[in-house]
Amino acid sequence: MKLKNILIVVKDIEKSKQFYHDLFGLEVIRDFDGNVILTEGLVLQEEGIWKQFLGKEIVPESNSCELYFEERDIERFAQKLENLYPSTKYVNRLMTHSWGQKVLRFYDPDGNLIEVGSPI
Repeated sequence: MKLKNILIVVKDIEKSKQFYHDLFGLEVIRDFDGNVILTEGLVLQEEGIWKQFLGKEIVPESNSCELYFEERDIERFAQKLENLYPSTKYVNRLMTHSWGQKVLRFYDPDGNLIEVGSPI
């Protein structure tokens, strides 16, 4: 058995496709009705479909998991994020951990937590 995909819930699938393409270069592999598979194994699913499956409310900014990306030129990425999405809600702006890794954490438009770090 192997882990195939990671699914996140989004309100506006078109807006989310654009967000993940703009910042991370993810491309659409398959586009089903309300479900989109992106490169790197990320799946976007519209909130209404997820609610129907679970029968429960979605909790944005639950901080129970995060998507983690690595970027060699993290300063350039931080500037790109600020330029393209200036209203981004940050957990922490660019900082350096005690072990030397630079990271920033922020929420996507639907409250899914993202961390971008320099390679370690």
